[in-house]
Amino acid sequence: MFRSLVAKWTGTDIPGGYREPGPVIRLSTGYWWNGFSYERNQRDAHKDQRWRMWLHDPATWRDLRFMAIAPVTAGVVAAVPPAGVAGAVLGLAQPSFVPRVVGVLGLVVAVASAPFAWRPVRPVAVRFLRPSPAMVLADRVDELTAQRADATVAQAAEIRRIERDLHDGAQARLVALGLSLATAEKLMETNPEQAKALLRDARAGAATSLTELRELVRGINPPVLTERGLVDAVRALALDSPLETSVSAEGRLRLDPPIESAVYFGVSELLTNAVKHAHATRARITITRDETGIVVEVEDNGRGGADERPGGGLAGLRRRLAVFDGTLELTSPAGGPTRARMMVPCESL
Repeated sequence: MFRSLVAKWTGTDIPGGYREPGPVIRLSTGYWWNGFSYERNQRDAHKDQRWRMWLHDPATWRDLRFMAIAPVTAGVVAAVPPAGVAGAVLGLAQPSFVPRVVGVLGLVVAVASAPFAWRPVRPVAVRFLRPSPAMVLADRVDELTAQRADATVAQAAEIRRIERDLHDGAQARLVALGLSLATAEKLMETNPEQAKALLRDARAGAATSLTELRELVRGINPPVLTERGLVDAVRALALDSPLETSVSAEGRLRLDPPIESAVYFGVSELLTNAVKHAHATRARITITRDETGIVVEVEDNGRGGADERPGGGLAGLRRRLAVFDGTLELTSPAGGPTRARMMVPCESL
């Protein structure tokens, strides 16, 4: 309640810092493991987990400490206006002069102190309800551990994709090219015309293999991103997009290569979703910078209704940005438009 009141009155958000319960898993023995103990059924496992989390969570004891301190620090000041109103009601109800004077003074005190009565709540709540440095550090460690796991999984998936593309595309064509050249070498003296035809096919196969290799390299790290930077790379991406896409940017931005790559492929993912799922016809990309980092907004006129599903492209984009402490904000009401806002902190700006 105090957190919500402070956020509503002053706009100060006080994070809870409560520990998140782990998964409850059913073992092969039939028992349920909740991270603390084994239980015979899932309901008892969740119940035991909630009690143990409540007892062992430092945030619980922090809240109890706040409930003991708040009445002494902020409660005394907050009680002045109600006490003044009560004194005014009791004093003005008496027929004699002195109690009425006391009642008028109580009313004056209540009115004068009302604008200041709840002001001590904010510093007291911020001081005693915010997570401790140890709790913040523990949450940060958990967050970095999850990000490392996501990055490892994404890297392994990317390596498998590259291997698959090489094996099914360029490698197969190069093997066929070698066989064609070997056959043409044997037919050069006995059947020159057929050997020439094989050489022509081999040349076409070599050109196709070269194109596939260039596409593969462009998917890993586009050359224009390395040579010209993020803004020009996004402009080139907009030119290749089937959408009518406009790009607005504040000059030339040069960021660290990993950040440029993450933002570039994020824009590519959003444009692909606009074409594939939203059936949009126009898109607008805005690249700006603020006091902390770079902000990229992508808006399309599609049908909207985009949602983030586990394992989907938007979830992967969020994980890619989270590695750099970046965020993704998505607004996509039914009927459109869809607005996506990527923000990545960057000190180099």
